[in-house]
Amino acid sequence: MSIFGAYSRYYNLLYKDKDYPREAEYVHSLIRKHQAGAKSILDLGCGTGRHDLLLTQVGYEVTGVDQSEAMLAVASSQRSSLNPQSPSLNFLQGDIRTVRLSSTFDVVISLFHVMSYQVTTADLQAAFATARAHLKPGGVFIFDCWYGPAVLTDRPTVRVKRLEDEVISVTRIAEPVMHPNGNLVDVNYQVFIRDKASDMVEELRETHRMRYLFLSEIELFSAEMGLNIIESAEWLTGKQPGFDTWGVCFVVRG
Repeated sequence: MSIFGAYSRYYNLLYKDKDYPREAEYVHSLIRKHQAGAKSILDLGCGTGRHDLLLTQVGYEVTGVDQSEAMLAVASSQRSSLNPQSPSLNFLQGDIRTVRLSSTFDVVISLFHVMSYQVTTADLQAAFATARAHLKPGGVFIFDCWYGPAVLTDRPTVRVKRLEDEVISVTRIAEPVMHPNGNLVDVNYQVFIRDKASDMVEELRETHRMRYLFLSEIELFSAEMGLNIIESAEWLTGKQPGFDTWGVCFVVRG
């Protein structure tokens, strides 16, 4: 089972407070700013597809790719909510380091720190190569990641998150371990899921290894693929990245 196998069952609940409409609108605004007239989007690491559903609703044809069958099952179930006249929304299983489709796109996106899950230099180079291979000439690649200066300044700490719906309650404990020589953080999750009807409790343990990135690295990875950074800003706010900016969004052009 992939790292997100069991996790996908509770993913949308765990992130029910995540402002997907605002995030989709932010991405839409970046596309209008840097790639006016864009029609097609490829989403690398689409997860449960909530960004893609919203982007389709504002007129884009979207193809989402993810490695997790469980995540894609959730994503595909949401297509029924689309107006029949909406642009196409498709989901495919694939590894963003190696997948190659027969189409190219006006825009490639990779959101919610998917690029930070590419923990080795080879992984990152491969993911950038995938984005480059699927961009139309002059297209843009939009992604966000953990930003190194902020991670080292405001280091990750133990966090507890509690959420519930009418069926289950979830308690998630996140314990980070930093690996400074690899620019890595292991986020060790312990998740308790209680079924409200039976009062049975299921426990999950997972480790998500994340890489924090620096501007100079992204410049190098981009240049290797013939891409140029045209914008870098704090995710959602558009502020200049700094020591307090954990999430930074980059826009690079092919």
